Amino acid sequence: MREIAFIKQNKEKWLEFELAIFGKAKKNPDELANLYIQMMNDLSYAQTYYPKSKTVVYLNHLASQIYQKIYKTKRSEKKRFFEFFKTEVPLLVYEYRRYLLYSFILFFITVAIGVVSAIYDQNFVRLILSDGYVNMTLENIKKGNPMAVYGSGSNWGSFVGITMNNLNVGARCYIYGIFGGLGTFYISSQNGIMLGAFQYFFYDQNVFWKSVRGIWIHGSMEIFAIVIETAAGFILGASILFPKTFSRVNSFKIGFKNSFKIFLSTFPFTIGAGFLEGFITRYSIDMPNWLSSCIILVTLGIISYYYLVYPFIVHKKTQHLSAKLN
Repeated sequence: MREIAFIKQNKEKWLEFELAIFGKAKKNPDELANLYIQMMNDLSYAQTYYPKSKTVVYLNHLASQIYQKIYKTKRSEKKRFFEFFKTEVPLLVYEYRRYLLYSFILFFITVAIGVVSAIYDQNFVRLILSDGYVNMTLENIKKGNPMAVYGSGSNWGSFVGITMNNLNVGARCYIYGIFGGLGTFYISSQNGIMLGAFQYFFYDQNVFWKSVRGIWIHGSMEIFAIVIETAAGFILGASILFPKTFSRVNSFKIGFKNSFKIFLSTFPFTIGAGFLEGFITRYSIDMPNWLSSCIILVTLGIISYYYLVYPFIVHKKTQHLSAKLN
């Protein structure tokens, strides 16, 4: 069957699916499961005969939305919060995984720009971090505690202040995506360049390892969360610039809803990073190397697993479930 005939034959059915997914009419889990089976059949056919077609992209998106709606209906009676992190967010992260790739590429490039700029321009670090901060840190390095800045203030005060600041940075990374992703690109680039210059500054002062032991105790989750929030901002921007088969308004609604869920998923990690910075980082100078290294590796491992490995596991389970239903 030619693709145009396939689309014409199923167009009305797919429009019904869209109403079931995005409309106000509610369907019970059994009806949604039936829709999901039909959609997977159409998707399998399209993948076989029109593998590079936009029809495959469209049907794949509808199938993933129906699957999420099934779980959403189930969890309304059970553990909504738990299912949000267990199933819904990982499926969204898998669906939009290329935006995570773009975000990581941008992060590494901008960090490299920060490092190179600091190497070739002695004033660059002061321009980025301010004279006051650089002078204070140089004094702390002379005293043998380059991470002394993290010991100022009370534990709780630092935790609350730092967490609010990090949430604000993450929110800007995400919300500025509404400007076609350009705002997100600017904020993320700024943070990456600052981080690169910041780390080179400590390397240049021969206290790189001490800085790593201190900064990355909380930085592993804090910086990783910002990269994910950047990806969410790119998703939001792309929903406006590239509506695909949807109207621009509907594309924005879908993009906003899905990207906002990914953005919300970073909150526990950002709060966790704030807790570590307020209560643990200040003691890093007195920690044995094995303990600080362990904290860094564990925190990095947890957030990396959740966003880079677990989504593929959930997606595979989803595919296995759909195969059993068929």
